[in-house]
This record gives sequence, structure tokens and C-alpha cells, in this order.
Amino acid sequence: MPYDLGATVRLTGECRDPGGALATAATAVVTVTLPDGTTVTPAATETGTSGTYQADYVTTLPGRHSVRWLWTQPAAAYTDVFDVQEETPPAILSLADARAHLNQRDSRDDEEIRFWNTATTRVVEYYVGPVVARTITEEHQVRRAAAVVLLHTPVLEVTAVASLLTGAVPYDVAELGVDGASGEVYRLDGGRLSGRLRFTYRAGRTIVRPNITGAARIILEHLWRTQRAGRRGGLAGGGEDYSVTEPIPGLGYAVPNRALQLLEPDRLPPGVA
Repeated sequence: MPYDLGATVRLTGECRDPGGALATAATAVVTVTLPDGTTVTPAATETGTSGTYQADYVTTLPGRHSVRWLWTQPAAAYTDVFDVQEETPPAILSLADARAHLNQRDSRDDEEIRFWNTATTRVVEYYVGPVVARTITEEHQVRRAAAVVLLHTPVLEVTAVASLLTGAVPYDVAELGVDGASGEVYRLDGGRLSGRLRFTYRAGRTIVRPNITGAARIILEHLWRTQRAGRRGGLAGGGEDYSVTEPIPGLGYAVPNRALQLLEPDRLPPGVA
């Protein structure tokens, strides 16, 4: 499961000799490669078990990290990866709501619930655009256009428009209008937009309607059912609400029919993200 940004990751590795037996090494080095390409080498120590090593690393960047263990005498190596989620990962449902909907009465499976809750949010937003408000930055090449259509809707506000070409005149956001539903940005004086422009804006919803949270609950429970069906204590059964009769382009059988019906009133038109 992804780690929270700022959390400590305990890295573990086993040094084995050519015969596969655990062995104490002369040296042990673990290197963590961060998403930006930089590396760190936290101190590695042998635990109470011969040949078993660990190191603690405090996360500083979100994204995929790679881990490389190297030992000498005997020569051995081991590679692994871990993910760190962004500081405020989007989630339509709170952990408490997700846990209650899944009838999980303790915190034993919280990390797993958080993972599937984030995945559920991604699926819902595939259909209706951003639900959780966030800041988005994107670039557009504009050639004397009456309006620029931003990629993610609904748009709450445009906070900055920067001209990226040398000598270009920047645009003051106070002189721009925005259609939140369509994502169209236009000049209030009726003039044209032009240039290589970087837009910074906030997209999402300040009020999340019950049909969206209801669909999120159904999708979350569907994903929870499918990956825990064989476990003791997992949710069992099916039912009309969790039926999936046709694969969805790009998502396969991840979305039950009932969830699609609930999302239909807010579904994005084709070609809109």
C-alpha cells in the first residue's frame, strides 16, 4: 500500500549466499532512488536474525521510489519499489464513511480501505471530472482564439495565466472570464487569446451531490468484494446493485451498473476530462 508523505518506511532485505542460506555480509548498503532521480542511502543494520537487514527512510517526495540492496562477502543484491502518495490524496469518501459502508468495525484494514477508496475516487472522476477540489496546471498553444477550453471540469476559478514565450504580454486573470461547466476561458473585453500559455486553476466541486457519493460507495464495495471474496470475514453475495453486465472501455468490469446509473446526471460529454 502507498505510504503517506512524511511517514517512515522500514526497508528490509535478506542477504543470502549462493546456496540460498541467510548469511551475515561484510558490508550492506541500501540506496533509495526518489521520483526526481536523486538518491539517498539510509543506514542499514542487521537485525537479530543473521542475514536479515533493515533501514528506516523518512519520505520527502510523492511518487514511485526504487530500493536497491547490495551486500559483499557474500555478494548479493535485491531490488524493490514502494509508492508515496501526495500530501492530500483525493478521496470522495472519508475513511470513517468508507469503513462504515464496508461494515468494518475496527482499524485493522484501514490502509487497504484507504487504497481502494482512492482508486474509487479515480474511477468516479473518470466519468464526472474532478470531484475533490484541487489545483491543476496545464499548457496550451493558442493561436488567436476567442476562448481556451481547459481540460478538467468543472472549473472553480482560474488563478494565473502565464505567457511562456520571451517578450509575450501576460494576461491578468481579473480581465478573464470562465465558464465553470465547459471550462472555457475568454477575455472579458471580447479580444483574442494567443501564445504559449500556462493556466493554473482550481477544478472540482464545493458540494458533492448524493448521487456521486452513492456511486462511490457502490464502486468501493464492488472492488472490496472482488478482491476479498475468498477471505474469511469478507463480503459475500452479489445482487443487482453490484452486477456488471458489460465491460466499460478503459475500466473493464470495475464499475457496477447501478453506479453508472447514479453518475449519469453528472457524466461528462464525450471528449471532456
